[in-house]
Amino acid sequence: MRATRFPLSTSREIPADAEIISHQLMLRAGLIARLGAGLYTWLPLGLRVLRNVERVVREEMDRSGALEVLMPAIQPAELWQESRRWEQYGPELLRIKDRQAREFCFGPTHEEVITDLVRREIHSYRQLPVTYYQIQTKFRDEIRPRFGVMRAREFLMKDAYSFHLDQTSLDATYEAMREAYSSIFRRLQLDFRAVRADSGAIGGSVSEEYHVLADSGEDAIAACERCDYAANIELARSRPAMPRDEPPRVAREQATPGIQTVIEQAQLLGLALDQIVKSIVVLADGKPAVFFLAGDDELNLSKARLALGAFEVRLAEPEEAHAATGVPRGFIGPRGLPEGLLLRVDERAAAIANFSSGSNRQDWHWIDLNWGRDVALPERVDVRTVRPGEGCPSCEGSLQIRRGIEVGHIFQLGTKYSESMSAAVLDENGNSVPLIMGCYGIGVSRVVAAAIEQNHDERGIIWPAPLAPFQVAIVSINAHRVEAVQSEAKRLHEALSAAGLEPLWDDREARPGVKFADMELIGIPHRIVVSERGLAGGTVEYRGRTEPSSRDLPRERVVELLCDLRRESEARPG
Repeated sequence: MRATRFPLSTSREIPADAEIISHQLMLRAGLIARLGAGLYTWLPLGLRVLRNVERVVREEMDRSGALEVLMPAIQPAELWQESRRWEQYGPELLRIKDRQAREFCFGPTHEEVITDLVRREIHSYRQLPVTYYQIQTKFRDEIRPRFGVMRAREFLMKDAYSFHLDQTSLDATYEAMREAYSSIFRRLQLDFRAVRADSGAIGGSVSEEYHVLADSGEDAIAACERCDYAANIELARSRPAMPRDEPPRVAREQATPGIQTVIEQAQLLGLALDQIVKSIVVLADGKPAVFFLAGDDELNLSKARLALGAFEVRLAEPEEAHAATGVPRGFIGPRGLPEGLLLRVDERAAAIANFSSGSNRQDWHWIDLNWGRDVALPERVDVRTVRPGEGCPSCEGSLQIRRGIEVGHIFQLGTKYSESMSAAVLDENGNSVPLIMGCYGIGVSRVVAAAIEQNHDERGIIWPAPLAPFQVAIVSINAHRVEAVQSEAKRLHEALSAAGLEPLWDDREARPGVKFADMELIGIPHRIVVSERGLAGGTVEYRGRTEPSSRDLPRERVVELLCDLRRESEARPG
């Protein structure tokens, strides 16, 4: 491809509304153009990258045995009403009406549509298991679209859905998808981790996210330095705390006038924060509950929701906590709370001996309380947020907290959709049984932005070779004035194209510095400079995108050497 026939829409200016580096570079490099809030046109350069992601995703999905389909983006409201998500999904669901006033939505996901398809097409256990996938545009009406394609309203997604007669079959497909996803991100040469995660609004029991690691990532991930344990901070566990080996002391009350926080409590009583059991009142689907945690721990609301089996859990406002317990803020404790109030204690707090807590009356706290002796031990749960350096729950290693960008998510859905939508088959005994489902998604357009967040420098994008829009940049210097330069650049362009190396020949009549800056900005892995001086010595100048300096290559061996570099790159693990 010649640059004079391929629009390079590069810019030196940093867009004022672009907050993160991928958004800035995608606009500056001319990968995308903004149409409206959260809406982007993929320009020719960016579309080449997007298609490279699609190609790898499609190859690995096909290899896994999944079958490609293409479902409508516009979905009838009746299907969402069947699954009871029409109202539950919330304002991100773009609801529309046709000229007959029938309600539809622009699909943010396709569980309902695929379940409707399967209940019409699959009737016998002999047709199972089956997995369908598509690569298609989705729309979610984000209240504040931001970060370019990272959080756009319209985006490209690969979503797959599997259907099974039993859990054993689902487990096998789920494992195959885990392997397929890992293969996808390895092939794209991205540094990633698969982490245990919360299923959220999609539903289901088992769930894992795939994160591209980057300092700018929105999600915190707890990952072991030694083994492969990794989990989203919302679900991460650390090695259980051991009970303190100290004799129980005599419990007593202590006046603590006017204190509001555990820090004030610790300072007044001369205690460390981990000697305090604090009380946190929440509303779980509107009903009050109290969690007891160590004073230096933070309540994890996602874990709290799972521990209570609730759809939504939020912190109670001070007046709501007072109404539920009859106690002012700062003085709530486990001893003497109203009967019938739901109580849970975090595992770490349950291991504390001789602890201090509120007395359930204003301006007083207990000191040297002990579970079992002075107050009944509530049901133990894990609801705290782990901290860096804590022990791994799977080995003797320590946890590190890293940042990640979610690019994929796999779920075991169970019968959530098949039961509500009456999707069943006849088993070998002729009995009708609901289908068991799995769901597997990759944000294809998001992968592009995540790759840039992980791979860039002050000069621009550094594409991993499988993602690059072109593999080689040929920069000809003064080719419009020097016939030998023009002829050699053309020869190289044809030879590299024949070798499958996808070159971009920058044949523009522009200054060398402008050409070099553009090729670095758009991130092409290899650059060849053809100049009159080099040709006089029988060489061309080569520089890899991440190399600090250039080197001369014999002109007759350029194609051979670049093919070798490509093979090395393809063999490099992600």
